[in-house]
Amino acid sequence: MSIFRNKIILASSAVGTLIGGAVLLKDRMQGATFEKNVRADGKVVIITGANTGIGKETAHALARRGAHVYMACRDMVKCEEARKDIVLDTRNPQVYCRECDLASMQSIRQFVKQFKAEQQRLDILINNAGVMRCPRMLTKEGIELQLGVNHMGHFLLTHLLLDTLKLSAPSRIVVVSSLAHTRGQIALDDLNSARSYDEAKAYEQSKLANVLFTRELARRLEGTGVTVNALHPGIVDTELMRHMGIFNSWFSGLFVRPFVWPFLKSPLYGAQTSLYAALDPDLEKVSGQYFSDCAPKEVADQAKDERVSKWLWAVSEKWTGTLTGTAAVS
Repeated sequence: MSIFRNKIILASSAVGTLIGGAVLLKDRMQGATFEKNVRADGKVVIITGANTGIGKETAHALARRGAHVYMACRDMVKCEEARKDIVLDTRNPQVYCRECDLASMQSIRQFVKQFKAEQQRLDILINNAGVMRCPRMLTKEGIELQLGVNHMGHFLLTHLLLDTLKLSAPSRIVVVSSLAHTRGQIALDDLNSARSYDEAKAYEQSKLANVLFTRELARRLEGTGVTVNALHPGIVDTELMRHMGIFNSWFSGLFVRPFVWPFLKSPLYGAQTSLYAALDPDLEKVSGQYFSDCAPKEVADQAKDERVSKWLWAVSEKWTGTLTGTAAVS
C-alpha cells in the first residue's frame, strides 16, 4: 500500500512540475507590454468587437485610463455583460454599448449616425473585430464574410468617421491585422472567393487587405493630423479560433491544445500592442506603420504593392458604396 501511495505522490509531483513548467513558459511567451502611464481622460474611443478577447481587454484598459469608450459590437447581450464588468472594475461610467454589425453596411451606417448624434469628436478608432477561417458565408451585401467583416466593414466604418477624426486631430486609427498577412495574396480575379474558397487563404487575404488599407489611408491622410497604423497582436487565445478544428476538436483538447497552450498569448497581453498604437506619445506623428510586441516590424513585400493597394481601395469604395451612397457587389 505504501509503495502504491509513493507512486501516486511521485506521479502527482511530476504532473505538478510539468504544469508549473508550462505556466512558466507561457509567462515568458506573452510578449511585450505597454507600460507607459499615459492617461486618456476625456478622449473618445470606438473599439469594434469590444465585448470579448483583445477588444474587451483594450476597452477595459482605456476605460481605466479615463477614456469615454464606445463598444461597437454585434451581440448586444454579450456587450452589455462586458460593459458592466468594465464599469464595475474601473468605476468609469463613460462606457457605452452600441450595436454595430460589420457584416451589414446598414448597421454600420446606423451606428455612425447614432455616434455622431451623441459625440462631436473621436480621438481613437480601433478596428479590432474580426472573423477567422470560417466556412464560406456572405455578408448581407453578398461579400465573403472574412473579407467583408475584417476589411470591407472596417473600410466603410473608417470612411464614415474620417470627418470627425479630422476635426478631432491629432487623432489615431488603429487596425488590428495579423502576421497572417505575410502569407496573403489579393485575388485580383476572384476577390470575393466566388469561384474557389479556401478558409485559410480568405483569412490571409483579409489580413493583407488590412495592411494595404492602412498604408494607402496613411498616404491619403498626410497633413491632416490623423494617423493610422496596423499591428499584429500575437497568437492569442480568443474566440477568434472557434472555427479552427485543431483548437476545438475532442482530439485537440486532449493531445494538441496542452502543448500549444504555453505559446498562446492571453487576451490581456494580446491587447498591449493595440494600447501602444493608440496611446504612446512617441507615435503621435507616426503613420502607415506596422507593429508587433509594441515595436515596429517590417511588412511583407506584397503589402508594399501600391498598384494593388490602389486597386483594392477603388474596389472597396465601389463595394461599400462610399462614392455613390449605395453598397453592393457587382
